[in-house]
Amino acid sequence: MRQSHTTLEIPTPGRGLTDITPAVARWVAATGIATGLLTLFIRHTSASLLIQENADPDVQSDLERFLARLVPDGDALFRHRSEGPDDMPAHVRAALTATQLAVPVIAGRMALGTWQAVYVFEHRRRAHVRQVVLHLIGE
Repeated sequence: MRQSHTTLEIPTPGRGLTDITPAVARWVAATGIATGLLTLFIRHTSASLLIQENADPDVQSDLERFLARLVPDGDALFRHRSEGPDDMPAHVRAALTATQLAVPVIAGRMALGTWQAVYVFEHRRRAHVRQVVLHLIGE
């Protein structure tokens, strides 16, 4: 059994989804591990990871509209506003989504479905650089 790990630096343009599938796929291929389990972990509390459809951009905008309705910026419910009106809503959005994912690797590739991609879901309005830790174990 072998294992490998790295950290990707992902620039985000602000709130929304950033497709990291190509960068992750390149790294997986470079490890030479053909069969295993890939774990992805984002090292932030106001962004998350998501596996979602990659074909229709309306899916991404619909997800954002749903979260905006569910957790609006500036909601009077929240006391934590240290970094602005989108601060606590970003934490709630991250809590409702995922900070880690597990993806099988088969024949040296992520076993994603035809219309699936891996995204960093930025929950803050301004641009950030997010760190995603990748860990692959297998043979």
